[in-house]
Amino acid sequence: MQKHSLIAVAVAFLAAGCTMAPKYERPAAPVPGAFPAGGVYETQPGATQPVTTGQPGASGAARSANGQAAADIGWRDFFVDARLQRLIEIALKNNRDLRVSVLNIQASQAQYQIARAALFPTLNAAASQTRQRTPKDLTATGVTISNSYSVGLNASWEIDFFGRIQSLKDQALAQYLATAQARKAAEISLVSQVANQYLTVLELDDLLKVTQGTLKTAQESYRITKLQFDTGTGSELDLRQSQTVVEQANANLQSQARLRAQAENALVLLVGEPLPADLPPGSTLDNQNLLTDIPAGLPSDLLTRRPDIAEAEENLLAANANIGAARAAFFPKVSLTGSFGTLSPTLGGLFKPGSAAWSFAPSITLPIFEGGQNKANLDLAHVQKNIQIATYEKAIQTAFREVADGLAARGTYDQQIQALERNTFAEQRRLDLSNLRYTNGVDSYLSVLTAQTDLYSSQQLLVTARMQRLQNLVTLYQALGGGWIERAGEQPRPADAPVDYGAASAPVAASAASAG
Repeated sequence: MQKHSLIAVAVAFLAAGCTMAPKYERPAAPVPGAFPAGGVYETQPGATQPVTTGQPGASGAARSANGQAAADIGWRDFFVDARLQRLIEIALKNNRDLRVSVLNIQASQAQYQIARAALFPTLNAAASQTRQRTPKDLTATGVTISNSYSVGLNASWEIDFFGRIQSLKDQALAQYLATAQARKAAEISLVSQVANQYLTVLELDDLLKVTQGTLKTAQESYRITKLQFDTGTGSELDLRQSQTVVEQANANLQSQARLRAQAENALVLLVGEPLPADLPPGSTLDNQNLLTDIPAGLPSDLLTRRPDIAEAEENLLAANANIGAARAAFFPKVSLTGSFGTLSPTLGGLFKPGSAAWSFAPSITLPIFEGGQNKANLDLAHVQKNIQIATYEKAIQTAFREVADGLAARGTYDQQIQALERNTFAEQRRLDLSNLRYTNGVDSYLSVLTAQTDLYSSQQLLVTARMQRLQNLVTLYQALGGGWIERAGEQPRPADAPVDYGAASAPVAASAASAG
């Protein structure tokens, strides 16, 4: 009767899910309630504003996000370049870092299942033979060799009265969910990395075109000044000044060609395979036409949209559960062990009537002296929780800073590019007029050289600014939680579900959260 009462109490405790973990309270977000406004944040692009096309005064129709949050905009909706879309699709299938993150989920899921299994009894089948010799003067029958055969079932169960195993299970579950969020963050980051690297390749393509154009102009200028020098109508100073532009452009051409090859190598690494020969045609840097008017929302929205913040909170929940396990270690452990089977001195008598044997051995272990180990474990658990609180708060602060930086850049790049376009146009006119004055003998070649060098620098600055503007839009899209779904309107996948592009790795099993 006492045995049945003990089991009933144990079942009641387990059903209630009793643990000694502290009640979890989400820390307050250590950031303002709204993103910065005014100043550089004042002028933000809208859907009605024209996109830059590279010509002063030119405009194009900008696409609108229609008020959708970044997390609700698929990456195929954010990017319109068919070549880039294909590269992202291949990367999501083949990128090795992403593949490792999927395998980490599987490993973490197995760890959770191991911790969860400790809540249940274990049952083993066992068979044994014991052969023993006893000194003759110690036996009552005079038989010195004895045999014992047994076959049966052994069972054991630690009754989790104080929630130690439950807390360890909760800790493992939170760690599993944190790993799933880390995998989600890795996928979002990969989409952004591929896009940014692709834009870098396009920037270098444009820089090469600028340098090749400058080199062609400089070579023609050098040819004319050399002809004048050879005929005695020009000075060597003019000749050498024109040569410096040619050699500088030649040097830049080699440098940019090297950077272009290395940028493509970096893109290949992200994609996870050599770039296919059948990639669709791509758009130029000026025609990417990304969404520029995605609303930033409130900082509190980042708590649900940013997987890195969710990962930090799951790690905090794991640390909170670990405190419950550390507290429970101060209390008794109650275990039930038992066996049932047959026992016989001969192998043939194992299953004869009267050979049944059983044992039942409940035990209670109470810690009395552990040398301070339990106390140190509890102190460590509290310190680890405080570390995770700080990590969680830092994740929120980092996310706030990334979004604020992106908004500041988004509010200034358009005007910066427009100014650079006007400056490039002015530098081109300056070069044309300087050439005219030099040809008519009004001015020295130095004015032509200076104008040519300044135009070249202005053209390079303009190309780089256009690329940085686009990369900022991509990074802001990621910072706001975008890049998880492929197309707008899709039901978001669970954080532990890999993208279904025929990836080599097997899909992860159903979420352990539902199993727990």
